[in-house]
Amino acid sequence: MAEFSAEVFQNEFLSDGATDVHAIVSVTCTGAGTADKGAAAGASPGTSGVAEIIAVDTSGSMQGRNMEAAKHAAAVAVEQIPDGTLFAIIGGSHVASRVFPYPNARVPMVAMEPGARNEAKRAISTMSASGGTAISTWLRLADDLFATVPVAQKHLILLTDGKNESEPSLHLDQMIVNVMGNFQCDARGVGDRWVVEELRKISTALLGTVDLIARPEDIAEDFAALVQKSMARGVAAVDLRVWAPQGSRVLFVKQVAPEVDDLTGRRTEVNPLTSAYPTGAWADETRDYHVAVRVASKPVGSEQLAARVQVAVGGEVAASGLVKAKWTDDSTLTARISPEVAHYTGQAELASAIQEGLAAKAAGDEATATVKLGRAVQLAAETGNEEATSRLRKIVEVENEEEGTVRLKRNTAKLDEMALDTASTKTTRVRRA
Repeated sequence: MAEFSAEVFQNEFLSDGATDVHAIVSVTCTGAGTADKGAAAGASPGTSGVAEIIAVDTSGSMQGRNMEAAKHAAAVAVEQIPDGTLFAIIGGSHVASRVFPYPNARVPMVAMEPGARNEAKRAISTMSASGGTAISTWLRLADDLFATVPVAQKHLILLTDGKNESEPSLHLDQMIVNVMGNFQCDARGVGDRWVVEELRKISTALLGTVDLIARPEDIAEDFAALVQKSMARGVAAVDLRVWAPQGSRVLFVKQVAPEVDDLTGRRTEVNPLTSAYPTGAWADETRDYHVAVRVASKPVGSEQLAARVQVAVGGEVAASGLVKAKWTDDSTLTARISPEVAHYTGQAELASAIQEGLAAKAAGDEATATVKLGRAVQLAAETGNEEATSRLRKIVEVENEEEGTVRLKRNTAKLDEMALDTASTKTTRVRRA
């Protein structure tokens, strides 16, 4: 049985008149098991409590190496899906179609077993590239298929090589809103013609990840890893709950490790004083969250509970941590900066600086790009994010790392910029003694 623990890191001392309380809540899950360990109520015999869909771009731009590599990758991914897992394969262009189960099949999703595995690979081998790209139709079909199976854990792998150019962007935005909370989605882009921000908004809203696959021959390894990771998540759905006292306000709740992900906009109300923020499925892992609460200022010497952060599984509280506030006129106490809060504040700013710098560079605003990417270099060094530092050095010439003084390189490779962009939200853990 899965066990959760929560540990709070903060400087609980506030100066006279101060109102904002910041804390890092580190949540650890152990004993999660695997996603295929049990059938859902109402499911057919032999099925597990998880459903997996693979959606492959079959638009005309995928012609050639990309299509052949994607077909191979989908077949490899099918090999990784355990028996009993409900699954389906989608082909996506300006319309979406169910590749497997075959369109004339009586059931929208089938349980994995040797015969289904072989037929799925045969169906995948027949996919061909043609048409445009309308990703909202892929998400809608995935949602329709997932809606037919009585399982708690639903995961989509989405692969594309191009822009969503066959529909207005509002169509995709609305579809993302429509399917939020129904399944998780890891999105991957192959090559350099897709738009990072487009896939990021999908994966962020659907509690997944976005990443670049630079070479078609690397798709298979990535797909296999995604399926394995999905199957390792033995706890289907976890909420982070934040209680704050009457008259206070939760400013934000952000996941800050292993990736930056702002959960604030996904808030649902548990009761007038408690909010819930979905975090998706969990394996044996640790995730860190930055919680900020604004409370009413109290006289020097006062203490109060600023927030109670709980981990809820299936509506039941599995772990909790307390965020406190103490007002003092001792500047030696209030001046202390929690290393955890400082580290992750820097990591979140680093992600924003990279994304804003690359956007300015793409728009031809070299002055803003230089300032933002210079700040990113500085923050990467301060927080020990060596991966970000390495990627940034492919885009800028670093003159002074500590001061963030840089010059933009000319004729940088687009793939290097996309790699920096997709990796911008990946964070390093705070170094603890």
